[in-house]
Amino acid sequence: MSTFSERIRNGVITENPIFVQVLAMCPTLAVTSSVVDAAGMGMASTVVLIGSNVIISLIRKLVPDKIRIPAYITVIATFVTLIQFLLAGFVPSLYKSLGIFIPLIVVNCVILGRAESFAGKNKVFPSLFDAIGMGLGFTIALVILGSIRELLGAGSILGFKVFGNSFEPAIMMVLAPGAFITLGILMALLNQRSINKTNKVNYKIAHFHEIDPVTGECTGCGSCAHSCKR
Repeated sequence: MSTFSERIRNGVITENPIFVQVLAMCPTLAVTSSVVDAAGMGMASTVVLIGSNVIISLIRKLVPDKIRIPAYITVIATFVTLIQFLLAGFVPSLYKSLGIFIPLIVVNCVILGRAESFAGKNKVFPSLFDAIGMGLGFTIALVILGSIRELLGAGSILGFKVFGNSFEPAIMMVLAPGAFITLGILMALLNQRSINKTNKVNYKIAHFHEIDPVTGECTGCGSCAHSCKR
């Protein structure tokens, strides 16, 4: 259970593929004009990621090192083809909306990167949990971007109007510039939060004092301009 929670946290927060590692920018910027498209791409990529991670982990000792990348791509392409057929058969509207970005999941650097850096070196269950975590992180990031862009660019979420008739949608938000602006602002806010957290920890460390129980003087930080009394 600890491995599961660790891999989930890693994918969603610590090493989020979009906000932290800045991977898969092509689908991130292209399909997040609406929540439906963003969620659809995220879930499709997650299914491919889970399937490919599990299979690659199972065959990791059977694949010669020299051909591991072509072998990984073949496995990924197999799952992408299955997802493509399923979407075309059961969700044709989403299939049409995502278009070329469904087959392009084959070269999604998040999926190939996890195959190379994790699934190809670890057992099945850790690889499965890693895929779930990274898939969730990728999907959540896409949905956040899609929600903001659809809300500001169309005044609605999932087709339901949020603002009144007097609201003037910012059409730019559902176009390419809106994708760059939204992603940039979100990454700036997250980075600033991380910097503030790091500075707070460093401040506490720098101002940590240990009081000598005998003399009552500070013996901890060594940078005091005066002796700290109890």
